[in-house]
Amino acid sequence: MIEQRASIENPSVPLSHPDVLALIFGDAFKSSTGITVTTEKALGVPTVWAAVNLIADTIATLPLQLFHKPADGAAEVAKSDPLYTLLHDVVNEDKLTSFKWRKLLMTTALTGGRAYTYIERNKAQRAVNLWPLDPANMEIKRADNRTRYHFKDDGKPIVYEAGDILDIPFMLATDGLSHRSPIATLKNALGLAIAMEQYASRFFQNGGVPPLALEGPQASSGAVSRATTAIEDAVKRAIEENRNILYMPAGHKLAKIAFNPEEAQLIKARAFQLLEIARIYGVPPVFLQDLTFGTYSNSEQQDLHYVKHTISHWLKLLEQEINAKLFSPGNRKRFAEFNVDGLLRGDFKTRMDGMAAGVQNALRTPNEGRAKDNLKPLPGGDQLFINSASVPIDGLEAGGEGNEGDDDE
Repeated sequence: MIEQRASIENPSVPLSHPDVLALIFGDAFKSSTGITVTTEKALGVPTVWAAVNLIADTIATLPLQLFHKPADGAAEVAKSDPLYTLLHDVVNEDKLTSFKWRKLLMTTALTGGRAYTYIERNKAQRAVNLWPLDPANMEIKRADNRTRYHFKDDGKPIVYEAGDILDIPFMLATDGLSHRSPIATLKNALGLAIAMEQYASRFFQNGGVPPLALEGPQASSGAVSRATTAIEDAVKRAIEENRNILYMPAGHKLAKIAFNPEEAQLIKARAFQLLEIARIYGVPPVFLQDLTFGTYSNSEQQDLHYVKHTISHWLKLLEQEINAKLFSPGNRKRFAEFNVDGLLRGDFKTRMDGMAAGVQNALRTPNEGRAKDNLKPLPGGDQLFINSASVPIDGLEAGGEGNEGDDDE
């Protein structure tokens, strides 16, 4: 069988292949440990896997709703608008759900550094389909003061205008066109985590036996090779048979030439790398199943920290990109927005205290509060109340006018 290597000239080999990346970017993905850090290798680190899936799943789970705002009224959910179904339920004719689309979008941005979606429009220029694009086949160029997206679809070049592409970067470079990939930029931290993972795997694959040096009265290189092979076979048999005693020929002994995981502080180092990766993605360690610093009192605050400092900027990026590209310039009547109420609900007591304060201060009606917990509306619950006695606000105004009249009289 002829060996086939990945080649940049082979159209069946994607540009995202590790060999092609190494050829194009040289040492751009090679860490100081000597490991070439690719997306697949980075996702092989459990902490990276957990952080990427946590953020992507959170954003994919949140309701993405379309609102219509009249000129003289409050914004309402526009479920009858076709765009609502496009954003909230199914994004294209291939029945790609909004959840899958958003998770793909976020996973691509959090690993490769950027994600693209093509907006297909009908003759009336209304968006009818959203098609995810492979970032490996995209190149962004600027000419005549216009930014255009050059995409290769099975080798066929296609040029998209900026308004036809939803562009979600992890971090833009100074030129405003290229981007910084978290995996390539932080390759050393990720490479160290991968190296420790590989070392731990090899160590335990070898039955917990560190590298050893054989000492003995060997007279020739052939004798050394035979003795080394015999000892290696003996160690493997002892591991397989679960024996703790290894026979050594007379005059021979084994000396350890490497640290075991405890001496090398491998466990502490791997715990520190978890914190490093948590910093990369801005995720509190407690969300990565590290409860070292998690307590009953600070868990809710870490929930708020996660929403305010990790999720909120991604939501704002997605909302502004969708509103800028899907609606006409100057549009103020329709807009897309994520509903984060579910993430901010908190515990039962905190939620009830906040809801009571909103009802008692005429910020929400009782039925609006009940709707938050999917409870049926009650008669008379659609009017605003104020003060701790829960007096209807209309009645309070009438009573106030009457009292003032009595005082004057």
